[in-house]
Amino acid sequence: MTLLDKDGVHLTADDAIATVTLTNPDKRNAQSPATWRALAEAGQALPGSVRVVVLRAEGKSFSAGLDRQAFTPEGFDGEPSFPELARRSDLELDAVIAGYQEAFTWWRRHDLISVAAVQGHAIGAGFQLALACDLRVCADDAQFAMRETSLGLVPDLTGTHPLVSLVGYARALEICLTGRFVHAEEAERTGLANLVVPAAELDAAVRDLTAALLAADRDAVIETKALLRGAGERTYEEQRAAERAAQARRLRDLAGLGE
Repeated sequence: MTLLDKDGVHLTADDAIATVTLTNPDKRNAQSPATWRALAEAGQALPGSVRVVVLRAEGKSFSAGLDRQAFTPEGFDGEPSFPELARRSDLELDAVIAGYQEAFTWWRRHDLISVAAVQGHAIGAGFQLALACDLRVCADDAQFAMRETSLGLVPDLTGTHPLVSLVGYARALEICLTGRFVHAEEAERTGLANLVVPAAELDAAVRDLTAALLAADRDAVIETKALLRGAGERTYEEQRAAERAAQARRLRDLAGLGE
């Protein structure tokens, strides 16, 4: 069932599985503020039955990043250009960027597992969109790169936190400052990719992973995801306590004693 089809973003849902597809292959799925609004709208449109969201892209590239039209004096029709944004107050500029980030935040909701299927280039905003997901399955031709610093900018679409969490501070710093490509083999070795498969097998690998994720109890998945997401911010003793509390909730629910 199609729920959204606009600005290069297509959303379908079939019971527990939703699929978000980037549909602008002629421009290598380059992104714009309109893309980000559509992605944020897709998150809001998800039915309550959805447990797994697959993010995929048409064509040879996952996403080439921000559409270079953003760097022209005219920018995009109906959108503030970069020079216009620069003249706004700190509060106004913060609100604009926060709005852009909404496209990248909902993928990590506790009640969802998001899986990015990445082929070809995932550059800048494309890299950050893949990082927004919980899991990444990559074709063997996948190439990630952060190119923001070469443009005098910083990665600001929520990608820095998951990147550091996945590969560590030193490697994340080197990847961001050099703008080099991280190829599929390195992505798998360093934890950026959960799985790398031949390009022809990408869709099948995502289907297999999705089936495995759906085989687990939904409430147990939600509790486990919350435990793991918060583990890095808790002490060992705090994590032990969080595990006990989560398990107590699960036992009561299984016994029919939940609130």
